[in-house]
Amino acid sequence: MISASMKEMLKGSSVIRAMFEEGRRLNAIYGEENVFDFSLGNPSVPPPAEIEKVINEVLREESPTVLHGYMSNMGYESARSAIASALNNEFGENFTEAGIIMTVGAAGALNTVFKTILDPGDEVIVFAPFFTEYKNYVANYCGRIIISLPDPVTLAPDLKAFETLFTERTKAVIINSPNNPTGVIYDENTIKGICGILYAKQRQYGHEIYLVSDEPYRQLVYSDAKPPFLTKYYDNTFVAYSFSKTLSLPGERIGYLAVPGRMSGFEEIMGGLTVANRILGFVNAPSLFQKVVARCINMCCDISTYRRNRDVLYSELTRLGFECVKPEGAFYMYPKSPDADDARFCGTAKKYNILLVPGSAFGYGGHFRLAYCTSREKVEKSIAAFEKLAEDVFGRK
Repeated sequence: MISASMKEMLKGSSVIRAMFEEGRRLNAIYGEENVFDFSLGNPSVPPPAEIEKVINEVLREESPTVLHGYMSNMGYESARSAIASALNNEFGENFTEAGIIMTVGAAGALNTVFKTILDPGDEVIVFAPFFTEYKNYVANYCGRIIISLPDPVTLAPDLKAFETLFTERTKAVIINSPNNPTGVIYDENTIKGICGILYAKQRQYGHEIYLVSDEPYRQLVYSDAKPPFLTKYYDNTFVAYSFSKTLSLPGERIGYLAVPGRMSGFEEIMGGLTVANRILGFVNAPSLFQKVVARCINMCCDISTYRRNRDVLYSELTRLGFECVKPEGAFYMYPKSPDADDARFCGTAKKYNILLVPGSAFGYGGHFRLAYCTSREKVEKSIAAFEKLAEDVFGRK
């Protein structure tokens, strides 16, 4: 028999993955070209062309016994040094390889952080709407998620509400900007407000409260609103990064943790992260792709398709009567559900072979998430289906 805790996790198994499997079922019935699957954030644009060249260079230049063998649990020093230098050049920071750990994607990075800092019963505040797996990552280490609801108009954090949620057990706050599922970027004033509250709460409770910045979409931005880099505003910040989206490499599971040297108890923290990376079973990040990303740090996939998809869908959905905050980054939008029961609305959409994820899965209902990381052709063809859906839910042609 499986454990009681796993039985609970099975009950709440990812709605996103369930919709992905539903898409495969509908594809078999209606044909992939007639199913409009906006459920999963799986990049549709290819990796930069240079990636294949770099892979071949690494395979040719590196000794196989070194390249495919173990290394420090923190990762190759050369990869960590390259990442530290790139962050310093871009953000004017002072990272060294001693503050970088190569991880199995951002998910591995987050689990490594929570294993290191959480005691049973500790609380982690997260800004809704949020990536649904945060709940599981925190629960893995017997922590509790505390949800901070957003401003309902902008979907940005409501700082007054946020400030009331701290207790003696508050250990961390998660930030995800550009945000999944909204595409909202938290501006500098918002970040300064969050960090000011964190400094005050650290003083009040007399212990460290960490900021955990989950940044897989940092480079997927469609305006001049660049996401602030959080270690510039708060010393006790962990930056979790993934190359899954920016280099279109989700299956390679490669990312890193960046920790500023001025974090309280830096050496002990880094020791804890290194042990956590090992004992969680990761041991080390994929060796080949540590070497690859070290040579591709400043690359990014061509996001023009995502920008165009965003523009087309935002224009057409608002024309049809849907209300939505226009995304500034990532590849998601989060319109309001015309039905107060967002799961029921997504069921209605499925009648027209449109697969969406209900907002209640992200801790803030009354909306639905649409992942527009699909082909231009699929987006254009979906408009007719959205028109039928709008006629159904709004009762007008």
